[in-house]
Amino acid sequence: MSDWTRRDFIRTAAGTGIAATVLPSFASGWTNGGMDTVRIGVIGCGGRGTGAAYNALEAHPSTRIVAMADLFEDRLNGSLGWLSESEDFAGRIDVGDRKFVGFDAYQQLLTQKDIDLVILATPPGFRPMHFEAAVNAGKHVFMEKPVAVDPAGVRTVIAAAERAKAQKLSVVAGTQRRHEPCYREAIQRLRNGDIGEVVSARCAWNQGGLWVHERKPEYSDMEWQCRNWLYFCWLSGDHICEQHIHNLDVVNWALGAHPTSAYGMGGRQVRTDAKYGNIFDHFAIEYEYPDGRQALSFCRQQDGTDGRVEETIFGTKGSLTTRPGYAAIGNGSSWRFSGDNGNPYVHEHANLLASVRGDGPYLNEGVRVAESTLTAIMGRMSAYTGKRVTWEQAMNSSLDLSPPDYAFGDLPIRPVPEPGRTPLI
Repeated sequence: MSDWTRRDFIRTAAGTGIAATVLPSFASGWTNGGMDTVRIGVIGCGGRGTGAAYNALEAHPSTRIVAMADLFEDRLNGSLGWLSESEDFAGRIDVGDRKFVGFDAYQQLLTQKDIDLVILATPPGFRPMHFEAAVNAGKHVFMEKPVAVDPAGVRTVIAAAERAKAQKLSVVAGTQRRHEPCYREAIQRLRNGDIGEVVSARCAWNQGGLWVHERKPEYSDMEWQCRNWLYFCWLSGDHICEQHIHNLDVVNWALGAHPTSAYGMGGRQVRTDAKYGNIFDHFAIEYEYPDGRQALSFCRQQDGTDGRVEETIFGTKGSLTTRPGYAAIGNGSSWRFSGDNGNPYVHEHANLLASVRGDGPYLNEGVRVAESTLTAIMGRMSAYTGKRVTWEQAMNSSLDLSPPDYAFGDLPIRPVPEPGRTPLI
């Protein structure tokens, strides 16, 4: 965000449909019985963390940003400066000197007693320990997806989510399709039997390449990897986790289960330069679900290729296709969503705030998003090794991608996986 201007963000938001601020029709109405002010701390001040903070401010006038934390001071200051420029939020950004920087910045922020809710938007590799610490500190949580990059992290998130439930702490994840009206109506129609019995599914997130943060001479290994985090599996989980989780989460939602096994393939065909770290640029996974149902999953990030970002659910009486802002049965002749879809990035915060304030149903999405995260991880594990991976193998795997130490300095890059040679752990 330090290289962005507010105008850049608004222009991009308008082009992708994230600038709307219509509150969801399915959220409970706000009441005066809730909290007068919801004080928010932001942990992770990059583009997504800044966007999430913006959306939380849009979602209700009770919200205030009162503390910020990031590994890098320039990123924190860029985010704070950008948010502070908005006249719409005058008086609602009150960070003062509560700006925390470094690997322990999240811990410093969580000691602030007056913070009610935290936004967790660092690279996903940090999510499990940040979520666990937030729950231990008694904070409500909005956490971006995915919520882990390995099975060890998934287990940490599930345990913390269960503790959050016991404490009645609200938890919402950044799988915003779960809060998007077109998706919600589509799934309700599926549940009502409009396409018959669900038998299989197909999903894809195929697009061109994304950003790269070039290495500078003054960067240590750790700093460069954290700034260029998208391309290192220990930080992003690879793009099947970081991005494709959205589609896999919808398939799990539609089929009402998580898969029992994954059999996949993938590789690194186009993005082969060292600046692309150690991740793949394409995956194809066959997931098997209970009762033998199957889902085919495709994702790639390769420039010059045809794009597709959608999910199709097949039933005995027809098919349902969903993508952001669109949902239809068949070719749309039977049914096509035509309501007010609003902004799902605001909807998820509105629903979280309703839960926090006591104005709506209690929400805790921690276990569910952890299971969707593991769905992506087991697909990656299968593609990396060339082996079929069961849910039990993935859930119980000892794979832990955490670095030996969280400190700036040397950090060797793990080799690019080689199917058939990389062992299944």
